[in-house]
Amino acid sequence: MAVEHIVAQGAEHLVVHGLEWTSKELFTYPNEFIYWSIQIVMYPYMTGLVAGAFVLSSLYHVFGQQDLKTIARFSLVFSLALLPVAMMPLQFHLQQPLRGMNVMFTPHFTSAIAAFGIVFSTYAVIVLSEIWFVYRTFFVDQVQILKGKQGAVDRFKYYLYMLLSLGAFDLSDKAIALDKKAVKILAGIGIPVACFLHGYAGFIFGSVKANALWMSPLMPVIFIMSAVVSGIALCMLTYILIMEFKKWSAIIAKGKGDESVLVIAGAELDVITKTSRYLLGFLVAAISLELLDLIFRGYTAMKSWDILRSVMYGKDFINIFVLQYTLGNLVPFIMLLIPGVTIRRTFFALILVLFGVFMMRWNVVIGGQAFSLSFAGYMHYHMPIIPHNMETYKEGLFGALTVLATPFALLWIINKVTPALEHK
Repeated sequence: MAVEHIVAQGAEHLVVHGLEWTSKELFTYPNEFIYWSIQIVMYPYMTGLVAGAFVLSSLYHVFGQQDLKTIARFSLVFSLALLPVAMMPLQFHLQQPLRGMNVMFTPHFTSAIAAFGIVFSTYAVIVLSEIWFVYRTFFVDQVQILKGKQGAVDRFKYYLYMLLSLGAFDLSDKAIALDKKAVKILAGIGIPVACFLHGYAGFIFGSVKANALWMSPLMPVIFIMSAVVSGIALCMLTYILIMEFKKWSAIIAKGKGDESVLVIAGAELDVITKTSRYLLGFLVAAISLELLDLIFRGYTAMKSWDILRSVMYGKDFINIFVLQYTLGNLVPFIMLLIPGVTIRRTFFALILVLFGVFMMRWNVVIGGQAFSLSFAGYMHYHMPIIPHNMETYKEGLFGALTVLATPFALLWIINKVTPALEHK
């Protein structure tokens, strides 16, 4: 009886968890709610940003695209800042968040989510190792510069860089060549690991046989392609903001009479233009795969197609065809394809690209729960805006904004130790 009471309490709590933001229409089962809310939308979105940022850095380190050198270094550091945030949405969503660490302590391949422990740990080791080889020369230089200084801050930095250098102070040409070779090898290994890190999120959705919208073998590939698109777009957008802010700050300081300040250039149009070409290529691949999946579903017209068609072409028509495909895919594609691209036009196109990928995640997660398993009813998700308890904070707008803001705070901290856009 005690066990049954505990189970009943858990089921009651689960119903309340979904009841907070779910409204129903027509014939639905009494225990059906939108259980996976905004944080499960943020989960594949953030992991996709991690993978995409790493792929952008690998375009330089593996394939030797010299024109991407500056933004590649930045995207590698940004990938490290995004990495811890990949787990935040799951921790917010869990009713018992402390149990989430069990995935890391007991990794195995019997389920997709359990394999996350191995993949995440492997990817973290690869990123940290690659950053160490990229910045080892910088660490050693800082040790030599700070050696002998007496200030508390300088002494702290000295011991910090001594620790980060790991005793490898050799700056000979042979040692630096070995560093570059190690970076290339790690980046090459990291590309499939990064893709698998995000592809398994699509695998989780694609393997759910009970949901007609999610069950598709193309789901992991679609997730990977859109992940690369979102990661490249976010790195480009952040790079533009930082460089333009540096330029603006330098101009203001120069205007106040500080002659020691050099007016630096902002985001270089040549770098942004060349990076946007790669973005366009991955964007075409992502759009093609999504349209292929949509056409295939309509052509096969399985038993669940009637309810899926009513959702895609009726209930979620604006979300899918207006917000995702038109505003988030077609419009930025045209903006980046028109000759005479500018920093300002690219900036707004990147915002639309990130919005389009977010809407893709939204339509998969929320849209996949929009129809009842009875195939005769619908459910609608109303995201909590103003939180009135911890549950509505975590599963609402402010919880999503917390997840979005965290990587930028981490980037600011990491950039103090490993400057992503300054390396003198």
